[in-house]
Amino acid sequence: MSKHSKTQCKSKCKIKGVEPTDERITGRGGLSLFVNYLENIQIFENMLLPRFASLRKNKKGASIYAFFMQLLAFFMDATSRHLSYFDQLRKDKAYAGVIGTKPEDMLSSHAVKRIFAAFSWPLITGFRHIHLNLFLWRLQITKPEVIVMDLDAMIMDNDQAERREGVKPTYKKRKGFNALQLTWEGLLVDSIFRSGEKHSNSGRSVQHMIRQVVECIRSGYSGEVPIIIHMDSGYLDQKIFAVCEKLGIGYICGGKLYKDITGWMARVPAKSWKHYFGPGEVEDSQIWEYVEFGDRRETWNQFRRAIFTRPMSANGQLILPFVRPCNVIYTNLGHGSLVDEQLKKAKADWLLSPEGIIRCYHDRGRSELTFRSFKEFGSEQLPFKKFKHNAAFYHCMVLAFNLYESFKEDVCSDVVPVASYPETLRRKVIDIGAKLIKRSRKVILKIPQAIFDSLDFKTLWARSSNPPRFALL
Repeated sequence: MSKHSKTQCKSKCKIKGVEPTDERITGRGGLSLFVNYLENIQIFENMLLPRFASLRKNKKGASIYAFFMQLLAFFMDATSRHLSYFDQLRKDKAYAGVIGTKPEDMLSSHAVKRIFAAFSWPLITGFRHIHLNLFLWRLQITKPEVIVMDLDAMIMDNDQAERREGVKPTYKKRKGFNALQLTWEGLLVDSIFRSGEKHSNSGRSVQHMIRQVVECIRSGYSGEVPIIIHMDSGYLDQKIFAVCEKLGIGYICGGKLYKDITGWMARVPAKSWKHYFGPGEVEDSQIWEYVEFGDRRETWNQFRRAIFTRPMSANGQLILPFVRPCNVIYTNLGHGSLVDEQLKKAKADWLLSPEGIIRCYHDRGRSELTFRSFKEFGSEQLPFKKFKHNAAFYHCMVLAFNLYESFKEDVCSDVVPVASYPETLRRKVIDIGAKLIKRSRKVILKIPQAIFDSLDFKTLWARSSNPPRFALL
């Protein structure tokens, strides 16, 4: 290589060394948007501080505001899943400045553990009231004409955990927890944290949950909006159906392929089968065969509408008869009940047809996407040995997740799609470099010009400063 070539390879901008600095520089500048959003929706003064004031045992301890603000920022940041990360954050003055907290008010991991140990079961149960109020808040903003929710159990895999109270073998053959969750449009409307051995329809939890949610919707949003709940075959129970029918709401529930049903379907003539074409392009749409019938299980006191379905094709390819995954769907829609009249008034009477019911039931996959997003946002593995402490941590994680979903929709919808997963928002919005300076007795967050322009950070800050106010309903 010539002397001239060697000279060209040298860079005058090459880093020659490293030095520490006392300047407040952070790689989580986007957390300021989330913190500003939490401040301005007024959830602390309207909900968290009054309800959890008893957690603070003396004035020398950490404030309830500091605990929840730092915990919610911890979940949104997600740099680490371990509570020991609070010890590292405590030494980071730039991080404290981003979340608007004095360095001396930053919590240690031991302080966080002491607060979780102070949670009582009444306080933990109170989280469900907060989740429902957040749900009603979003209803007031979006004003849906039909509310379709999904009920399902979510397994939290803790198979590698040692001596965790409540970690039991689940139906997925892994040890963990089993959370009963009701979801709507990406939000966790209500949730019950349970030990792993609980089955989907354990006890009367489902019936109580449905009653409570419907009562909240009727009193806090609308007395006439049609409500429909999706369920899988784990909730095939006449008692649940009776609760829905008494409350005047609709249900669409998966059934089980009992021998009498499959035997009768095998004798149904070909001309009696009808076809349903799934949504999508014609060449890629899925074709289903279905037949309607009335079914009454041995312990039931009445017949209910049922639809037997089997796919004929998927992605433009025919499916051979012996590998078709058949299914049974039970519903009370189309029986002339109150929910039918409500659907007609809302101009959603297409849901009363067999095709509408099948299509609505197939949308149940959205709940699985919500579960996936929730696990990516938080963590399946919980940090404590005591079941009660993990229950409190879990509900804090649900609260943070619902606030993240609201923040994504209210502030960041132009930057990341509303349906995007947490890591997308974190990489694009949260994980940005910033510098904190003090000027004219004001703390200013300095964002690099390229990032400031690409994110339109000024608009994001304006939105986080003027979000829809959260009010106790």
